[in-house]
Amino acid sequence: MKITAVFALTFLAGLPLVFAQENDVANAVLQTERDLATAYLKSDADGIAQGVMEDYTLTNSMGKITTRADDIGEARKNDPKYEIFENYDMKVRLHGDTAVVTGKTHTKGVSGGKPFDFQFQFTDTFVKDGGRWRLVAGHVSKLPAKEK
Repeated sequence: MKITAVFALTFLAGLPLVFAQENDVANAVLQTERDLATAYLKSDADGIAQGVMEDYTLTNSMGKITTRADDIGEARKNDPKYEIFENYDMKVRLHGDTAVVTGKTHTKGVSGGKPFDFQFQFTDTFVKDGGRWRLVAGHVSKLPAKEK
């Protein structure tokens, strides 16, 4: 009986450390997500290249699949030109060296000379690569326009 109690107490004493470590990892993933949003906002091709895997794909809101090369090319052309690229309501699920982030994105700017202002729901999948989190796949769905 004493051994069971000692085991249970040891287990419970270690739980805060496990949760703290998991929270640190989740925060690192969210910071990577925020850094990528900033890279897209600033048309930072190098920041995008560092933040996404070489085989990265995005299924956009029209069902088209785009790649890392597509995103880097757009950043170099500065089209679209973002005024806002902001993620919010984000949640992280951790699975070893893989993390899934869900949330919403507000983008506003000009693309092909035409203004846009959209809200999206997204799912991004990150993997741990060389000690840092990198985006490997994403999917976005356009949300209905807000009533004014």
